[in-house]
Order: sequence, then structure tokens, then C-alpha cells
Amino acid sequence: MNLERVAVLGGGPGGLYAARLLKLSNLATDVVVYEQSPPDQTFGFGVGLASKTQRNLREADAASFEAIVAASHSHEMAMQVGGRSAQLDHRDVLSIARTTLLDVLQQQAEDAGVRISAGARRDVEDLDAALIVAADGINSTTRTRMATAFNPRIDTGAGLYLWCGTNFALPTAIFTPVTTEHGTFVAHAYPYTDDRSTFLIETDEDTWRRAGFDISTEQTRPQDSDETSLRYLQEAFADTLQHHRLIGNRTRWMRFRTVSNESWHTGNVVLLGDAAHTAHYSIGSGTKLAMEDAIVLRHAIESSANLGDALTKYEQVRRPAVDHLQEIAQRSELWWESFPQRMHLPVEQLMIAYMTRAGKVSVSRFLESAPTLVRQGLASYADVTLDAVPESDIDDWIIVQPFARNDYRFDDRIAPAELRNASTTVPLRIDIESAWGPHAEAIIKKTADARTLWLTGPTDRSSVLTRLDLAERLVQHTNAVVVVEAPISCRSDIAAGLASSRMHLAFFPEPAASGINPEASRSAASV
Repeated sequence: MNLERVAVLGGGPGGLYAARLLKLSNLATDVVVYEQSPPDQTFGFGVGLASKTQRNLREADAASFEAIVAASHSHEMAMQVGGRSAQLDHRDVLSIARTTLLDVLQQQAEDAGVRISAGARRDVEDLDAALIVAADGINSTTRTRMATAFNPRIDTGAGLYLWCGTNFALPTAIFTPVTTEHGTFVAHAYPYTDDRSTFLIETDEDTWRRAGFDISTEQTRPQDSDETSLRYLQEAFADTLQHHRLIGNRTRWMRFRTVSNESWHTGNVVLLGDAAHTAHYSIGSGTKLAMEDAIVLRHAIESSANLGDALTKYEQVRRPAVDHLQEIAQRSELWWESFPQRMHLPVEQLMIAYMTRAGKVSVSRFLESAPTLVRQGLASYADVTLDAVPESDIDDWIIVQPFARNDYRFDDRIAPAELRNASTTVPLRIDIESAWGPHAEAIIKKTADARTLWLTGPTDRSSVLTRLDLAERLVQHTNAVVVVEAPISCRSDIAAGLASSRMHLAFFPEPAASGINPEASRSAASV
């Protein structure tokens, strides 16, 4: 299908990349990008591109990808808690200054023949084009004006965060908490040039208010940065910053907004990037999502007979991946909002909890990429020496470790069936959407004095992951032994839950398939 003219609303990375790809698909197409901000005016610091995103960009357009790589900065990743650090020794993550990325993509778009019009506001009704790509961001005017067609939903998180930067390059990307007299702040920071780093800092609302940041936020004008918060955080993170200063750029506290839409297209208008969807920054940048949207949109147009079919195909192909990522991102967002409750864990075990927090990565997969770190974390989990941790079949090993709590003693992590019917056990069927919602709070309050809690519920994986999240909260807020029942298909998730201290014991209703015979596992010494 050939389009005579394409208009792209929004000159961010997603809009520019979509414009280039659509122009390359048919050089006869007139492609114009409309950006309301003046040239060279942008906000933000660095943008990260993980290895999978890099592969997608390389396959879609090698020339622009190589231009991005040439201007990028590679780095490793570490977590530092309580003076101890755990580091991942692989440099497959690239970061690039947002301003540099925009320069690269604008040049690549213009090289392909895209026209760019900047400095004037344009709306859908102003444009005469066969296709209008609305890449106009999280505050999309297009989505707002055409809300009846798109039916958007915006959910706001409970935690608060701000973006800032510093004028030196951190040695690695780092996750690190700092606890002050007001509460805990957690930094997600990474270098993106040889002399610059991004600092994203988050906290909970109670800490934010105790520190007086509700007042400083209210007093900060939209075009300014919250200097009160920046000075406070600069002192709090002085060691990580190596006593460099924090730099603001319209920096103020925000709550993350998860955007979704019932439909991504109507007529000849299609949403792309943050206008269509967002996913929490702890999983992937909006830039990554928008550029991957552009790849799918290009393929859909190339392979369809008409625009209606193309936009339908774009949404049918792209939406499942976005929906899955948003589910993972929601779990990750809630994990980070509750991060201070895990700071008692050894840092290597905490890194396992981080990597497996949303069900995207299993312990065995993490072991393949970081064998020493993972084995150190598992040694902490099982309270054994490093040489006692095997290099393979790790899920089996996790599940057969002994467990003791209060006057309970078990030879492995499979709960004996008779424990469920014990007089001291409270069985709970868990069928809730979130482990942090009001229903979860009621469960925690109701079971505060329980001795054993046995969690069961629907057998789909999403429900099991929610059960694991709630189990972790019960572990943290009660003195009970917490058992999670799950199908054998979720065995790797259960192993991750055990290794991350989200639960104490597991039960598989299909014992023959589990590889472990619960009947051969001795019961608790005292039930």
C-alpha cells in the first residue's frame, strides 16, 4: 500500500523514527513531522536501550541504529545496599543523552527525505494527510480531543519520583537506597555520556510529606526545578554522587501515570508511543516502546491492502506485547514502591528478587548470565557456603533446601499435605487483582496472628504471581509460615519466590510431575 502523504504529530524519538521508517518504505510518500517546541528545545537526561531493543532497532533499520550506537555510552549494572554491592558484569545496555538521540534521529529522518516543521502547534483537524500518526506524548492532545474514539484510561501510581542528573559519569548503572530522618529514597541512576549521569529518585508519599516536599512541589513553577528537593537529595546521595551536584531540568516530583486505550486508531489517525500506552520506567523507557511501535506500524502498512486493514493489523500485532509489558511493569512499579521492606536481605539475594520481581526472568535464566552473583544470593537463601550451590538444575536445588521457622522444621520446601488441614493453618483462596489493594490490606489485617497461612486460588500464571506478591507481604507483616499452592507449570516462579524470600513453602497439587515426592518429605517437627 502506498500513501501519498503522512503527517506525524510529535518530534520525539518515536515520531522521528516512525517518520523515517515510513519514508524508507516508499520514498514517494511525503512525510512531515510537526513538533510544537522550537528546534533544540527538549527536556530530560539519558535514555536507556536494553539488548533486546537494540536487536529490534538493528533489524528494522541498521543505518539509524549504527548512528545511535556511535553516540551512545555502554555500562554495567549494580545494586548497592548497606555498604555492600552486587554487580552484573556485562555491558549490553546502551544509554544516550535524549538531546543527542533526538539530533541523531532528526538527521536520519531528514537524510531519508522527511520534512520537519517545528515551533508551531498543529492539531489533527489542521492536517491534510492520508495517515496521521499521533506521537504527541503522555499528555497527547490528539488522545484527549478524540477520547470518545480511543476511550483512554489513566491510572496513577502511589509513589512519587523525580528526574534529575549530575555532571559526572557513574562507573555503572546503580540502584541504591538512602534512609534519612524522613524515610527511604531509592535512586535509579546510570551514566549516559563520559561526563553525565541520569538520576531518577523515588519515595513513598509519607516520606515525601515528612521531608516537606509536598510544599516545595506546590511552590515550584512548571518551568522551574524543585531546588529544595534537589539540595536535600544531593546531600542524601552525596556518597553515590561522589559529592557532585544534582542538576535539574524542569525537575519536580510526579506520580507515574499508566496510560492505556481501548482503541489505538480511528479513521486515518493512529496513536503511537506514550499517546497510546505507557509502562513504568523500571521495566523499559517510553522511547523504547515508541520506537518498537513504529517498527510494527511500518510492517503493517507495507503488508496491507488498505489503511483500515493496516491500522487494525498494527494494533492486533502490537497490543499483546504492550499488554504483557504493562502487566509486568505494574508488578515492577509496586515492587519498587515497597522496596524499603526488602532492604534486610543480603544484596546478592536482593538482586535475585529484583531480577525475578515481575515474572519476566527466572532464577535459572539469571544464573546463566550472572553465575557468581546468583550463586552468592542462593547461598544466602539456603544459609550454605558458595561451593554448596550447584551450577545447574537450580530450581530443583532451591526447592529441596530445608526450612525452619518458630518450632517448624522441614527437610525441603514442599509443604506436607496434612499441614493444610492442621488446626493452626488458615487456608486463603486469593482471587484479587493486586497484592497492594484494599482487599489485600484486609487479608493482612485479618491474618496478623495466624500461625500458618496456606494461599491457593486460580491456576493461571498471572494469579499465581499475584499470590506470590501477597505472600511476600504476609511474610513481612505476620509471623506465620506462608505456603503458596500453584500448578507445576509455575514451578520456576515458585523457585524464584522461595529464593527471594517472598514465601516459605510451596505445594504442587500434581506431586508426580514436580520431581519431588511430598510424601517422602518429613512433616514439621511440631504442627
